Amino acid sequence: MDAREVLTKLKDGEMTIEEAELYFRRQPFEEMGYAKLDTHRKLRSGFPEVIFCMGKADKHLLEIVGRLYEAEGEVMGTRATKEQYAFLKERYPLLEYDEVSKIIKIERPDKKRVGCITVCTAGTADIAVAEEAAQVAEYFGAHVERVYDVGVSGLHRLLSSMETIQKANCVITAAGMEGALGSVIGGLVDKPVIAVPTSVGYGANMKGLSALLTMINSCANGVAVVNIDNGYGAGYMAAQINKLGVGHE
Repeated sequence: MDAREVLTKLKDGEMTIEEAELYFRRQPFEEMGYAKLDTHRKLRSGFPEVIFCMGKADKHLLEIVGRLYEAEGEVMGTRATKEQYAFLKERYPLLEYDEVSKIIKIERPDKKRVGCITVCTAGTADIAVAEEAAQVAEYFGAHVERVYDVGVSGLHRLLSSMETIQKANCVITAAGMEGALGSVIGGLVDKPVIAVPTSVGYGANMKGLSALLTMINSCANGVAVVNIDNGYGAGYMAAQINKLGVGHE
């Protein structure tokens, strides 16, 4: 529960003053010995904590998923393996896993998605990173449109989708190779563009470094750049921008 939900329950008589007081007396984090769960993150930033699954011990991951799911009624983890998913699924049968984005999640069935974020990729090899961004934004309540395989080697493919791209409150572009897609779209829209360099490419791509350098040297205005393959960071930032956009509609 968040603070608004607690106050609403108190107002409607579904919670006692003592229960509400107990909620607000909690520490802003929960000490687990090996981790400190940021249980007040949603209260401060508007979005709850998401689990980075890579490298976590099964026992720790199981307990973290359980605590966050209990606190929020939903939970998301990024960079999860099939083995981690199979292990967690035994305890949490509602858990879903997307093999492309490597995301695990349990979402509220009544979740509403508002506004619009458009996620674009230069090629199909960039879709894994793009899907991480798209599904994170959706988890945080944004409506997402996908426009995939519209790289600059075939500009007509991009131009055929401009109506979808231009209506968004924010655009995410995922591109490897030379990473030019963000600059091109940045010159065609009046909304922020978040460029995600991917590690897709041949040797001189240097595992995404060349795409990163292209993006941070963009001549287009309104283009921000996140780290290589950081779909989560792009999806989070886009959800924040979309939230602002919805508030001004």
